[in-house]
Amino acid sequence: MSDEQDKPTLSRKPLGLKRTVEAGQVQQQFSHGRRNTVVVEVKRRRVLGRPGEAAPAPEAEEVQAAPAPAPAPAPAPTSKPAAPKPAPDSLMTRQERQAQLLREAEEARMAALEENRRRDEAARARAAEEEKARAEARQEQAAAKAAEPAPAPAAPEPAAEAPAAAEPQGEAAAPRPATTASAAPAPRRFTPVEAPKRPEPKRPEPKANRGADNRRQSGKLTVTRALNEDEGARARSLAALKRAREKEKRSHTASSGPREKQVREVVVPDTITVQELANRMAEKGADLVKALFKMGMPVTVNQTIDQDTAELLVTEFGHEIKRVSEADIDIRHDEDVDDAAQLKPRAPVVTIMGHVDHGKTSLLDALRGANVVSGEAGGITQHIGAYQVKTPDGSQVTFLDTPGHEAFTEMRQRGANVTDIVILVVAADDGLKPQSIEAIAHAKAAGVPIIVAINKVDKEGANPQRVRERLLEHELVVEEMGGDVQNVEVSALKKTGLDKLLDAIAVQAEIMELKANPDRAAEGTVVEAKLDKGRGPVATILVRRGTLKVGDIFVCGAESGRVRALVDDQGKQVKAAGPSMPVEVLGLGGVPMAGDTLTVVENEARAREVAAYRQSEALKKRTAQAPVSLEGMFSALADKAKVIEYPVVIKGDVQGSVEAIVNALNRLSTDEIRVRVLQSGAGAITESDVTLAAATGAPIIGFNVRPNAKAREIANREKVRFMYYDVIYHLTADVAKEMAGELGPERIENVVGRAEVKEVFPAGKRDKAAGLLVLEGSIRKGLHARLTREDVIVSATTIASLRRFKDDVAEVRAGLECGVVLADTNDIKPGDHLEVFEVELRERTL
Repeated sequence: MSDEQDKPTLSRKPLGLKRTVEAGQVQQQFSHGRRNTVVVEVKRRRVLGRPGEAAPAPEAEEVQAAPAPAPAPAPAPTSKPAAPKPAPDSLMTRQERQAQLLREAEEARMAALEENRRRDEAARARAAEEEKARAEARQEQAAAKAAEPAPAPAAPEPAAEAPAAAEPQGEAAAPRPATTASAAPAPRRFTPVEAPKRPEPKRPEPKANRGADNRRQSGKLTVTRALNEDEGARARSLAALKRAREKEKRSHTASSGPREKQVREVVVPDTITVQELANRMAEKGADLVKALFKMGMPVTVNQTIDQDTAELLVTEFGHEIKRVSEADIDIRHDEDVDDAAQLKPRAPVVTIMGHVDHGKTSLLDALRGANVVSGEAGGITQHIGAYQVKTPDGSQVTFLDTPGHEAFTEMRQRGANVTDIVILVVAADDGLKPQSIEAIAHAKAAGVPIIVAINKVDKEGANPQRVRERLLEHELVVEEMGGDVQNVEVSALKKTGLDKLLDAIAVQAEIMELKANPDRAAEGTVVEAKLDKGRGPVATILVRRGTLKVGDIFVCGAESGRVRALVDDQGKQVKAAGPSMPVEVLGLGGVPMAGDTLTVVENEARAREVAAYRQSEALKKRTAQAPVSLEGMFSALADKAKVIEYPVVIKGDVQGSVEAIVNALNRLSTDEIRVRVLQSGAGAITESDVTLAAATGAPIIGFNVRPNAKAREIANREKVRFMYYDVIYHLTADVAKEMAGELGPERIENVVGRAEVKEVFPAGKRDKAAGLLVLEGSIRKGLHARLTREDVIVSATTIASLRRFKDDVAEVRAGLECGVVLADTNDIKPGDHLEVFEVELRERTL
């Protein structure tokens, strides 16, 4: 123990490095309950002294925190420096020290900001005082100058005035005492002029002040800015000035006298709410409701009233009414009449009509020098075509070729409605046929003249005179018989009589004096429309008046669009199409219906408005329901229960063909089965068509169209059946057979004999035998029989056993007696009648 105490000890502590950085965390609290934890580091400067010297006092500690700025430098101490504080022994003491340092730094920063603010306010106050003193000095100097008399002319004294000129600018010179009249004249004075102010350079602000001048707070109104008149004053806005002027104007108007009631023109549609009407009249809705109550109509402001009631209200309140309706949106062609001075001659439009296979297309090919008929399926025309032919004299004639088959009645009717002259083609060897008679009726209904072309006069057995006589039955009297109907004998095969036909057309057109205005917005009629795979919706348009140009915006039926291209009948693109010229128009939004009217409008907004209105009207027609009655409901249920539906999906190459196919199939419907067209349209067969057919089990009928690759894939997967046709009568025949197959064979009953029950005998344990007297025909074993009692059917059965005198026989004729056992019935009484018949199954036809 004593040895340890006697050990020598070191005079100083062992060397080592102290920690100069102590870390800690401080939690900051903000408004709205927000908090932030900051990592704070306390750094001490390391001072290395010489051995044997006293340790220097520790300097102020520096605090670094991420969100808090550095504190302002402290002023130099004047008193004796404080003794160093002992280092914190625990982590809690260090955190308190760090919080205190942060608080002191924040207080120093706020003190610096306040000092800068006070200094700025003092500078502004001094500047204002100086400006006010300078203004007062200038006013006193101006008053003194106006009070003193005019000085006598004297030599200038630059030396005496030099001190005055040397005075600093912006300060007023002190006034000199006035002199007597005997004294020398006062020296000339120069009034100092204030020098223009130059923008003073901005003094750099302290770092703390720059932090306070936050850009986000530059537009806020503080108490200092509000009290400072120089900077806080804001100019009135234009809206405030306008409101003040209007208020002043209203006050002047109100003071002048009572205001006169303003009469307005109120636009009233077919139906309108009371509140909307009040807004258009600039009246109170309560006043209108009160007026309606006086009329005996208890309504609210949100209820709808009709146009007549609205007119009564408008008239009662002293306004003028302007009636409008939704139909005003549509374009009315009958009201747009061209001036007679603007009309110019145009080419005639000639429609060729007649029975199928009478040579209409061949005659037109002979006139055009083309061969259209060779490319037609079955050798018959199934589309309506439009062509323009140049005659030998240089004039133009537009021809429309219509189909002759009975299914294309609508096409022939459209051709008669848009034409000027109808050429009725009648074969000399065949005479008038049903479609020829129908063409005559269409032409008479349209009110257009008829030229009869008797074709095939070169054929053996031709009799043109018989054709002329048959025309008399339909009130067509040719010129040879004293009438006014022209007739020409032609041969399309040998091209004879074509010149006479063209001359007859020219004469008829000259008599009619056909004119149109080419210098206006175009109007035309859709002759045919289709959906082309590469070009989209395409419509054949016959321009009636005006000139159709590329780029025109138009409405065509319920579709709108812009003309992207115009193609004539030769397949060449043209820039414009005048009256009576047929062209194909590209750029439609959809496929229009054949017979629709094309109208060029001023802008796209108008075109979309008209198209939307027409689409809504078409939707109303499709969804319109007849008035429902109890009898109608029961009859509809009964028809639905017994009528078989044959669903189909129809796609064709052009809209006119689709329309003709739908009408032809609807005519095949009977009381037992009817065709239900699920979907129809022009264009190729698409995936949506196949999906619809697969869901309903309907076949898809394609007329001159085929499905695309995706549609074929879906059809193979869903087992959808396609039916392709290029001749319409093949299509109708096959559909009629399929519809008959849906019904099954026809069941026909043939009565074989009748007998009367005379007596009933037991036959076995349960059966009964009937003793019969055959009245008519014969009775055979195994035939169907009906047992009637007082002309009411008791049972329908068959003859199971037939005997005569205990012997089984096959047949018993009239006048003889026999015994029968009926299958499935024992309800037999004397006096009943038995009717025996056989059933024949025949193939059903529609």
